[in-house]
Amino acid sequence: MLKIYLSVFLALFIFGCTTDTPNVKSKMFQSVEPQNAVILQKGKHKNSCAMCGMNLPKYYKTNHAAQLNGKNYQYCSLHCLEDHLGQGVTLKNPKVVDVDSLKFISVTDAYYVVGSKKRGTMTKISKYAFKDLAMAKKFQAKFGGEIMDFNKAREIAQKDFKYYGR
Repeated sequence: MLKIYLSVFLALFIFGCTTDTPNVKSKMFQSVEPQNAVILQKGKHKNSCAMCGMNLPKYYKTNHAAQLNGKNYQYCSLHCLEDHLGQGVTLKNPKVVDVDSLKFISVTDAYYVVGSKKRGTMTKISKYAFKDLAMAKKFQAKFGGEIMDFNKAREIAQKDFKYYGR
C-alpha cells in the first residue's frame, strides 16, 4: 500500500511541477514572434545565427548583424558577433537590435545596458541595446545593469572567451 501511495505522490509531483502545461505560454525576454523579427541574411538557414546556429527570433532582442564581403550575417548575440571578429575577419556596418523598437540600429548609436537581471544570450552577463538613452535608463531602473557604449560592452563580451583560451 505504501508503494502505491508513494507512486501516486511521485507521479503527481512530477507532472504537477512541469511548466509545459496547456494554455500557459512561457516566453523569454529575448524572444519575439517570428513575424516581428527582421532577418537580414538570406538562404536556407537565414533564421539561424551565423556562428552558433541558434534561432534568431528566439533570441532577437540580443541580435547583432554585420557585413562581410557584401553579404549580411546575423548573430544571436554580441558574443557570436565577437566570436566572428575573433577569427580575424573585418566586419562592416555592425548593427544591433533596439530592444524598444525591435529595429536594427548602428552599434555606434546604441546605449547598452550590461549586467541587468534579464537573462543574456550566450553569456552570463546580459547585454541589451537601446537607441534612446531614456529607454535605456528606464530599463536599467527596472532591471539593473550599467549603461555603456558598444566598445565597452564588447570588452565585456571578450571576457567570455577567456574560458575558451582566446
